[in-house]
Amino acid sequence: MIAPPQRPDTQSVARLTEMADYVVPFALRAVCDLRIADHLAAGPMPIGELAELSGTHAPTLERTLRALACKGVFTEVCPGVFGLTALAEPLRSDHPLSLRSAYPLLAAEISAWGRLDHTLRTGKAAFDEAHGTSFWRYLEEHPAESRRFDASQQAVTRRELRAVLSCYDWSSLGTIVDVGGGNGAFLAGILAAHPAARGILLDQPHVVAAAPDVLAEAGVGDRCRVSPGSFFDSVPGGGDAYLLKRILYGWDDQRALELLRVVRRAMPVGSRLLLLEPIAESGDDFSWGKLYDLLLVAMGGGGARTRVELEKLFAGAGLELTRVVQTRMLPVIEARAI
Repeated sequence: MIAPPQRPDTQSVARLTEMADYVVPFALRAVCDLRIADHLAAGPMPIGELAELSGTHAPTLERTLRALACKGVFTEVCPGVFGLTALAEPLRSDHPLSLRSAYPLLAAEISAWGRLDHTLRTGKAAFDEAHGTSFWRYLEEHPAESRRFDASQQAVTRRELRAVLSCYDWSSLGTIVDVGGGNGAFLAGILAAHPAARGILLDQPHVVAAAPDVLAEAGVGDRCRVSPGSFFDSVPGGGDAYLLKRILYGWDDQRALELLRVVRRAMPVGSRLLLLEPIAESGDDFSWGKLYDLLLVAMGGGGARTRVELEKLFAGAGLELTRVVQTRMLPVIEARAI
């Protein structure tokens, strides 16, 4: 008996078509860079006026906004006049959860994603294959791109802070050492929420150069010391907690173990290590960590580890994983000296 032909699953085809589209992501990042939502903050605006304010080509801007409007980002209130939607509001710079800087259109990253096939075949970073150098070395050699990347991380940090501040007892910590803490935005957020806490920020000199302004803007500059340097060389001692946010999973096991041993040597009795990064999990449930994981593999060649893999890595550095505190974004993985 011949089985009857199956009806085409048109819904799956439509969903796959939408997921594979890169027109919308690129257009969204471009309008973020051009601050289009900022120009529309006061209300809808004719395309000619909007193009003049943003320094763009009016017909092309109109096509771009129509493409985004059909996805619910912006709205064409009448022919040639565009305004914000609820989905577009977070693209404003003054939005409390602004994502405008979170999604820059960085040509270097786009080129790297174009070599994702290299990562799939070899397990090595697509970025290195595309540019002949590592992601971090590239940023060090391109200060303007580094500043844009730092701004994107600061935008993501605002969301991470909201997720972790209420889930972990930060008030129990006197001095927090943020290892590889970028421009200090995350540490500044913790210190601002806990006036009795103090901080030490460690990162490469070209990265922490912007930290004094970030810390001062948060009103915590007098409670945070900036320490330029490489965390593979040394880490400031005397901290109650050593924070590594989205750092360890960017390195292979050998380098990650080297970093953990440097941190362990700096940790006084009773201090703790706080790791904020995804834990690799199987199954089909959605997790931001699974997306971060692929991003890290493509850009840096690292990747998320399972809990068992983390426990083994910690043990090699004289640390013991004590608990995992789940949040809406990254978990807080706590470890103490053995």
